[in-house]
Amino acid sequence: MLRPSTTLPRRGHGPLWRNPAIRALIVQAVLFLVLAAFIGYLVHNTLLNLEARGIHTGFGFLEGRAGFSIPQTLIEYTSDSTYGRTFVIGLLNTLLVSALGIVAATIIGFLVGIARLSPNWLLARLATIYVETFRNIPLLVQILFWYYAVLRALPSPRQSLSLFDAFFFNVRGMVMPDPQPLDGFAATPWALLVAVVVTILFGVFAKRRQASTGKSLPVYWIGLTIIVGLPLIVFLATGSPLEWTLPEMAGFNFRGGINILPELLALWLALSIYTAAFIAEIVRSGILSVSHGQTEAARSLSLPEAITLRKVVIPQAMRVIIPQMTSQYLNLIKNSSLATAIGYPDLVAVFAGTTLNQTGQAIEIIAMTMAVYLVISLTVSFLMNLYNARTLLKER
Repeated sequence: MLRPSTTLPRRGHGPLWRNPAIRALIVQAVLFLVLAAFIGYLVHNTLLNLEARGIHTGFGFLEGRAGFSIPQTLIEYTSDSTYGRTFVIGLLNTLLVSALGIVAATIIGFLVGIARLSPNWLLARLATIYVETFRNIPLLVQILFWYYAVLRALPSPRQSLSLFDAFFFNVRGMVMPDPQPLDGFAATPWALLVAVVVTILFGVFAKRRQASTGKSLPVYWIGLTIIVGLPLIVFLATGSPLEWTLPEMAGFNFRGGINILPELLALWLALSIYTAAFIAEIVRSGILSVSHGQTEAARSLSLPEAITLRKVVIPQAMRVIIPQMTSQYLNLIKNSSLATAIGYPDLVAVFAGTTLNQTGQAIEIIAMTMAVYLVISLTVSFLMNLYNARTLLKER
């Protein structure tokens, strides 16, 4: 007796476009082709318009004579230098104000962030006023304030404000002594480099010693002594081969010394103070993220507040602080392009401004400027991610 089959008949494979994986690949391929065609059309249309207007593309303009002066240069530059030289000058000026701003904003931000959590009522309220004031005023307004309302209101060079008869502040900026190295001074920087390497090796040794024996060493004080003491000993042993050229009033301006432009001072102050307000909140949130039981445990061991903050709280808070600090550093670097508002000769003002107006090579210049900021941002992010990986708490 035949029994009816209980198995269902096998279905044949359907068309490929019914397969979700195949269909997704087809859609992505079509979108890629459409995007490539659109970009190709834009490039082709741009080249045709440039050719119709007699504008030649390429980077040959970088070898042309610039023909204009730049008030602040970290390397040798004259009006006979090339446009490629102006690119380097603008890049160095951007890196200078960005580096100074990052250092100052980090120091101010950490101090204000810790002060906001201080048991001292007055100190905590002053820190709160600082944060709520400066982070809610647009950065451009702060730049204009420091430049026009503060620095441009200083007296003329003849009535300069003096500090120790060596530092002079006037409407043209700040004039400070200029160090002039003599024969034998090269040994001091090498001694500083050796001191830094020795300090790093000593820190590694102290960390391993503490992990194996439980006994700690005063790494910070010993390291500071090495970094300061060794170069100082070498400097004195070589006969102090360094002279200082003091600025002197000659006519209507100072002669000698280093002149720091008011544009640099205004931009540095504004970037540092503005970014520090955000960093202070980041530091405060990082400290508050640490369990209160950690501080209670430290107090039960009779640890001083300073050691508890430095050894217990801050190391655990860094895992919250560093990722957000990276964003603030990147914002500071990109915000430095607002220097054009007060005439500071950064990359945007010198290269994407004056050089572009003289050469008309808009595509190449803007592309180079964008690439510079992209490379700087990626480099800072990479370094901060490396530091973040080293500061993460390691579970055993």
